[in-house]
Amino acid sequence: VQLQASGGGLVQAGDSLRLSCAASEGTFSTYIMAWFRQAPGKEREFVAAIRWIGGSAYYKDSIKGRFTISRDRAKSTVYLQMNSLKPEDTAVYSCAAGSGLIYSDLGRSGRYDYWGQGTQVTVSS
Repeated sequence: VQLQASGGGLVQAGDSLRLSCAASEGTFSTYIMAWFRQAPGKEREFVAAIRWIGGSAYYKDSIKGRFTISRDRAKSTVYLQMNSLKPEDTAVYSCAAGSGLIYSDLGRSGRYDYWGQGTQVTVSS
């Protein structure tokens, strides 16, 4: 499985961005797809995840209501719609895929099997 993230950029506070993560191959019936982010000088943190089958979504508490994760099974693509962006959302955003994860695994980056390259999101105040 290869993951290709895109959609980052430089925006102003309050703006929106949609990130995309396209998967090149593989079957995803048991997979969870997730977005993580890493700001300069900080550890990588979980943002959101979605079950490929069923579409159940999970979010970091601080971004609930502003970010929405979704997937298009036909396009093998996962999206992260980010609204009302804040300067503290500035980070490199990476997508990941993992199989057999349980709820308590979602925020653990080490549990994911595949990673895409990051895409930079910069939010100016």
